[in-house]
Amino acid sequence: MTAVSADRIQSAAQARSVATQLAAGFASGAATRDRERELPHQEVGRLAASGLLAVTVPSAYGGADLPPSTVAEVVRILAAADPNIAQIPHSHFVYLNLLRLAGSEEQRRRYFARVLDGGRIANAQSERGGATVTDIATTVRPAAGRFRIDGVKYYCTGSLFADLLAVLTRLEDPEERSGLPAGEYVAFLPADAAGVRIIDDWNGLGQRTTGSGTVSFDGVVVEGGQLIARSAAVHAPTGYGAFAQLLHAAIDAGIARGALTAAAEFVRTTSRPWFEADVTRAVDDPLLIQRFGELSVAVAAAEATLVAAGAAVDAATDGGSGGAAPEVAAHASLAVATAKVLSDRAANEVSAALFEVGGTRSVAADLNLHHFWRNARTHTLHDPVRWKYQHIGRALLHDTPPPLHGVI
Repeated sequence: MTAVSADRIQSAAQARSVATQLAAGFASGAATRDRERELPHQEVGRLAASGLLAVTVPSAYGGADLPPSTVAEVVRILAAADPNIAQIPHSHFVYLNLLRLAGSEEQRRRYFARVLDGGRIANAQSERGGATVTDIATTVRPAAGRFRIDGVKYYCTGSLFADLLAVLTRLEDPEERSGLPAGEYVAFLPADAAGVRIIDDWNGLGQRTTGSGTVSFDGVVVEGGQLIARSAAVHAPTGYGAFAQLLHAAIDAGIARGALTAAAEFVRTTSRPWFEADVTRAVDDPLLIQRFGELSVAVAAAEATLVAAGAAVDAATDGGSGGAAPEVAAHASLAVATAKVLSDRAANEVSAALFEVGGTRSVAADLNLHHFWRNARTHTLHDPVRWKYQHIGRALLHDTPPPLHGVI
């Protein structure tokens, strides 16, 4: 756990300023870390020490209680510099939101205090064996007055950097010994708990330093006070899923901005003009100018819809643990779906167009400019945007609300 600065962030402006300062440092080594697969332990430590990971802790528990829109902007700023680092705390913020919405008073006091002291949370949620991504085989069962967890999780982003793991489990209690209702529970447990094995085996073509490997659980013992029923967050109009999706859109919008910035810098400093343009500098090629205008519009549209979606999610989360009005929550989900479509499109288009505008020199392997495209292509696979179009179209034509929980 990293010691946090005594001067805690208290406002959205402070959060943006701190994120911008950190991003400047993170950007300088991003391509090298990606090429060499150097895990950003020091950088994540600086992120935790900055206090940014605690900005959503409610004011009643000593935090700044900053809204989802601020978190999205922080994530976007970081992603423009290094999308790997930006993705690492995604589940940290999502599970702090679960704690706010569904945790007991004692759980909130305990875990919010950990985060204010620099604690970092990572997910252990996804599995590979089920028919769909929503099928959960990892179990939590009553055992000698406590509980035990058994299972294997994959794509556990941030687990290599975490103090706490948020483990999605399914209660297996056919004899009803626990007294708990059936359903899914998230267990908060120390990353170094006995029976936990964190494996650094992520080998995706992009997002290579996110620590998104495998975590196995073999008879991990937990107390009942470490379990939070998930239903209160995902089966009510709380904005829980919209918040998680908002941060994914922020990562993609940040990748688009980072790729556009890198492309412009490369053309200014390195590219040669095409001979038919009859200019002495690549930046004076009218066709390149046109293309950069098109790419700038794509990035600006993604960023603008991200801001609009952030405001909508803010409104949906104002209702606290009781949730917002259904129509407010639905509006937030649809606004985020729109942002997700445009950020996905911008991230993939701009990161590929970098080579189109940069020319042959831009594909040099030592430059590793392709890390923007690989990161975009990898992260945007998290959930298919074709279903965002479905939700938007069904809402317009049939007045059908989008799913409450979304894909976390």
